Amino acid sequence: MSKDVENKNTHDHNHGEQHDHGHNHNHEHHCHCGGHDHHGHDHDHQHDHNHDHGHDHSHAKALPTDKWVPHTHEPGVPHEHGVNDYMKAVAEYRKTWPTKQDVIEQTPDPAVREMILRMEQIGCDTVFDRFDKQQPQCTFGIAGVCCRICFMGPCKITPKSPRGVCGADADLIVARNMTRAAAGGLTQHGAHAREILISLKAAANDQLDIPILGEEKIRTVCKAFNIPEEDRSLKEVANDLADVLLEDLSRALPGEYKTITAMAPAERREVWKNLDILPISAYNEAFDAYHRTCVGTDGDWESNMKQFLRCGLAFTFTGVVAADIATDALFGQGGRRTSKVNIGALKKGYVNIAVHGHLPTLVSQICKIGASEEYLEKAKAIGAKGIQFYGICCSGLSSMYRYENVIPLCNAIGAELVLGTGALDCWVADVQDVYPAIMDVARCFNTKVITTSDAARLPGAEHIGYDHHHTNLAETKELARKILDRALEAHELRKGMPVFIPPYEITAEVGFSPESTVKHYGSFKPLAEALKSGKVRGIVNVVGCSNPRVIYEKATVDIVDTLIKNGCIILTNGCASFPLMKLGYCNTDANKKCSPALQEFLGDDQPPVWHVGECVDNARSSGIFGGIAAELGLNLPQLPFAMSSPEWSNEKGIDASLGFRLMGINSYHCVEPPTQGSDAVTKWLKEDTKDILGSVMYVNTDPAKVAEKILADIDEKRAALGWAEVK
Repeated sequence: MSKDVENKNTHDHNHGEQHDHGHNHNHEHHCHCGGHDHHGHDHDHQHDHNHDHGHDHSHAKALPTDKWVPHTHEPGVPHEHGVNDYMKAVAEYRKTWPTKQDVIEQTPDPAVREMILRMEQIGCDTVFDRFDKQQPQCTFGIAGVCCRICFMGPCKITPKSPRGVCGADADLIVARNMTRAAAGGLTQHGAHAREILISLKAAANDQLDIPILGEEKIRTVCKAFNIPEEDRSLKEVANDLADVLLEDLSRALPGEYKTITAMAPAERREVWKNLDILPISAYNEAFDAYHRTCVGTDGDWESNMKQFLRCGLAFTFTGVVAADIATDALFGQGGRRTSKVNIGALKKGYVNIAVHGHLPTLVSQICKIGASEEYLEKAKAIGAKGIQFYGICCSGLSSMYRYENVIPLCNAIGAELVLGTGALDCWVADVQDVYPAIMDVARCFNTKVITTSDAARLPGAEHIGYDHHHTNLAETKELARKILDRALEAHELRKGMPVFIPPYEITAEVGFSPESTVKHYGSFKPLAEALKSGKVRGIVNVVGCSNPRVIYEKATVDIVDTLIKNGCIILTNGCASFPLMKLGYCNTDANKKCSPALQEFLGDDQPPVWHVGECVDNARSSGIFGGIAAELGLNLPQLPFAMSSPEWSNEKGIDASLGFRLMGINSYHCVEPPTQGSDAVTKWLKEDTKDILGSVMYVNTDPAKVAEKILADIDEKRAALGWAEVK
């Protein structure tokens, strides 16, 4: 939230003193979350009352006088616990949230607009309908001052009740909630990493019949980890690499976090060591985060935020870096390719299968076997032209530059809209960002939904996948065939189903990486020199899931549009990459939108937005940042780099932002984190980390102001380096 939205007023008074409330409360409380008693009324009132407890709070009577500790308040008067006026801040923030009608009128993708109207016409709810119906959402939850950790609560912080039952104040409650959110994000990307690491180890030990395709990646990374290679087979080396990465995931006894030692810049490692935030393992930090935030454990908000940082580091180096290494090791890096994008790319007459989620092992076999001559003939035998795969969310992004027959369609928010076309026969879902509501739409169109992870079930879906202990990894190809056969059956059953496909499709250049950058330019030197000379003003990583608190996909597009016009190269991955692909920013035709100097540098074969892959491929973005920094002999915090997740919406988003912050790179957003209830935590999160990490968080609901701030901060870093001014 911008400074003009934030309200820093405190509401402090001493119990035992007479006080007036002469403040306005213009807010509605219709939420009944957690048993809170929220009354729906607007009121402007005064309270004139005495807090006469009728008993003595004198510490002199409670303790021997020789052990009495001086306090900032008089004996008989309790501690003050200030409560800021978060009600006002939240009320102002709510005013910026769009309605469904706003989305229809302003979303930049015409296919989205048509599908929202289509869903309305046939009577199917979407995320935009449900967001409208949830208003007004819980004020206390938005501000982060709702605590449901124990069963003495739930507790909320107000001027009347400045502390929870256990004594936790706003600062502690907000800090605990943020730390738990970071732990949640860590487990999300951590589970993604675990799946791939288990698969890599199983393939190395012949327990999984999948070829190891990323030999070059494995041998390069093993040098950084000091894993011996000489006279050893690829599978032996891959097994050792998997073991090292799995150890960082699950270590219980304190020890070296080897992925950090091998992959993090030395300057950063020193910063983290001095702050005492080096993690023990991903499991340990998630475990410790939940332990210290449970009732009656860590009562210091700053200590909780220290654990917040540890979770961010574990997320970065296991959930992102290790997952990225293992994916490239097992499935190969893929490469630069041109892909069709958007709903208009849906094909009639085919057995249409969508893959949705974040676990690539089973998906890889579904796509490979489904493209075989065997299954082409099976499809033709039931009157279909063939089998076509479509990507939703990160499964699609991971697949699209490794398998030619996968077309990316949309991010998680848009999943219901894609289903609403009626064109999909089968929806194969694994974990994360798979909303339960897809089942309602699937039933409307008789689309077969199959879940593949024991951790992610949907009521009414058929489950075909790995068991809880992964004892059936050897059956991966058989599971893939079973899923494909179900899709063929669904196609036959759905013949005659009405189909509505908005006619919008485009091509996008995808598959960028540090390796592709070096291959294209010969080294990082040309990119580094262009940055120094001002041909490239700065480089910004734009990522993050979408959020109905802002116009769907518009904030991302608006920010990127401004940045490339002002000479910045954009790196992108995950959900934020979809609108950039769909609206042509990942196409060389977008070069005409760029500054003249940037156009000259990009030439005819490089788009202004470089698509690096799925959400764990933030590692590729940081690899490009690191390669440039090494070429220039500078540290990351010095360089004109930025990270923006304009529309972030989930716990992973907090960690993704934090990962770049820990590297000393600023983050920029259009959605507030739930910290408004604590001035101390908000200030620490947004500003005070400048001193300890070299980075800040900037939040403004206006995308234009976010873009403006990114450019101003980039120019400030350029000026500090004595680099050419860019106008």
